[in-house]
Amino acid sequence: MKKFTYTEKKDTRSGFGAGLHELGKINENVVALCADLTGSLKMDAFKADFPERFFQMGIAEANMINVAAGMTVGGKIPFTGTFANFSTSRVYDQIRQSVAYSGKNVKIAASHSGLTLGEDGATHQVLEDIGMMKMLPHMTVINTCDYNQTKAATIAAASHDGPVYLRFGRPSIPVFMPEGEFEIGKAVMLNEGTDVTIVATGHLVWEAILAGEKLAEEGISAEIINIHTIKPLDAEAILKSVKKTGCIVTAEEHQIAGGLGESVAGVLTTKLLAPQEFVAVNDTFGESGTPAELMEKYGLTFNDVVAAAKRAIARKA
Repeated sequence: MKKFTYTEKKDTRSGFGAGLHELGKINENVVALCADLTGSLKMDAFKADFPERFFQMGIAEANMINVAAGMTVGGKIPFTGTFANFSTSRVYDQIRQSVAYSGKNVKIAASHSGLTLGEDGATHQVLEDIGMMKMLPHMTVINTCDYNQTKAATIAAASHDGPVYLRFGRPSIPVFMPEGEFEIGKAVMLNEGTDVTIVATGHLVWEAILAGEKLAEEGISAEIINIHTIKPLDAEAILKSVKKTGCIVTAEEHQIAGGLGESVAGVLTTKLLAPQEFVAVNDTFGESGTPAELMEKYGLTFNDVVAAAKRAIARKA
């Protein structure tokens, strides 16, 4: 199997900041709006170099979404920036009515997603956002796995015609994906295998890679796929893999309800019945703690992926 290595760790939010800054250089229609979290969203460079295209909206997220929607009428490509919880739960009505319903070209950049927000606790650790956003017609939902992929996804989002929800996080994680490669809706094959399919998204992609290495040591061949786009889902890649392996594990830093696993289950139910195991948060809120502690407690580590893979294999007919 392919061995993945890395030389540094970076937070995915910095990938967004780098991608936004690059867009500022190449596309004069790109504008940025922030809800009083410029530093946290790594939007400082864009603000410094393109001040006339940066709008500090204050702690007024609903207004930010509506202003962004209005800007698209004049041909602008607005990126809104705040924490994932505030990007969704706090402004769902505005997103539904002003952005999704009318198909406005707004890019919703959502940082600090999932449990790995860490010590800020359950009120900030949104675990329902993928489900909320994927249910909205016209909405594209992207959840990136490292710095390079987040930067590339940010640049790709600007070229996509229509609303995009771009989800990323705070912790520093391995940088292992190639630079500049990103196609919305196209899964990335990381390792080919024959015994079990593991599809992962966001921070769980690296955990899936580690799980694949551990399974290989035990003689189990895992096919590992990076699903960076939840909607539209690359159903073809998933079905092709499961036809070969006969079972699947889905891994995500999100609730089981509404997440990647639920979308994959919908594909399998209608196209190809096969055993599926879920690595995700199971109907609970988070709590304060370090990212590592929370990943361990809520069953989101590579060891949990390994255990799920073995359960899936055992269920094969």
